Amino acid sequence: MTLFLSQLINGVVLGSIYALLSVGLTMIFGIMGIVNFAQGELYMLGAYVGFYLVMVLKLPFLVALVITMAVMAVFGLLLERFPFRPMMGKRDESMILVTVGVSILLMNGAILLFGAEPRRVETPYSDMFVDLGILSISVQRILVFGLTALLIILLTLFIRKTRMGKAMRACQQDFRAARIVGINTTRVAQTTCMIGAALAAAGGVMIAPMFLVSPAMGLKVIAKAFVVVILGGLGNVPGAIVGGFVIGIAENLTAGFVSSDLRDIIPFVILILILLWKPEGIFGQQIPEKI
Repeated sequence: MTLFLSQLINGVVLGSIYALLSVGLTMIFGIMGIVNFAQGELYMLGAYVGFYLVMVLKLPFLVALVITMAVMAVFGLLLERFPFRPMMGKRDESMILVTVGVSILLMNGAILLFGAEPRRVETPYSDMFVDLGILSISVQRILVFGLTALLIILLTLFIRKTRMGKAMRACQQDFRAARIVGINTTRVAQTTCMIGAALAAAGGVMIAPMFLVSPAMGLKVIAKAFVVVILGGLGNVPGAIVGGFVIGIAENLTAGFVSSDLRDIIPFVILILILLWKPEGIFGQQIPEKI
């Protein structure tokens, strides 16, 4: 029972990171129609920014988290302006190649700038534990889940209650029609990229104290983020959140009770089963083709 609860908690923590990364990924796809393969590198850069703020400048972890999200939101704005905006409306193959190119550029730039040696982020929360009787949980893990929940709640309120959020929903339904009726689609695209980059960076900062920070850390996580997005339904934010937790929990339960060698395989097994059973994703809706 203790092992099950431990793996379940670890799965929820990992699922929180997947959810943050996948929400930004699915928003960019749902609104802009761009499959952003560079999302993993935004996660990686966020971890490095957090590393320097915490370990070099000695800022408190939560302060570093907020600053990192702000810095990477500006970076997301630059991504929208230069690689993404010129590609709007282009062929899917061209957009994919551009985002893959940006991903390779950012990863190799990180190697040149930070070096290939992994770094460790140390926070006081990693050494603080909450005793639940049958097991103890580090405050860092509780913090990851709590902050993820807070960010998701704030994002939900932003999308549902604000004028920009309503504009984003309109663009998700029909980008061209939204432009025709007077919605500033450029500003919507900028806001979407800023939110996507900030959420990915938040995931990178929060996971950094539990794993090593390295230039290649975004490669494995972006593959699983795509699994999450497809699992939840392309362009579906609630689906990305649920899918993130499903994959995170499935990974850890498999590692704990079956074999750790299968940990990285199980998300893709789930993906194949979902594609066979419900190709549009759990929360996706099948749109009939019109002739």
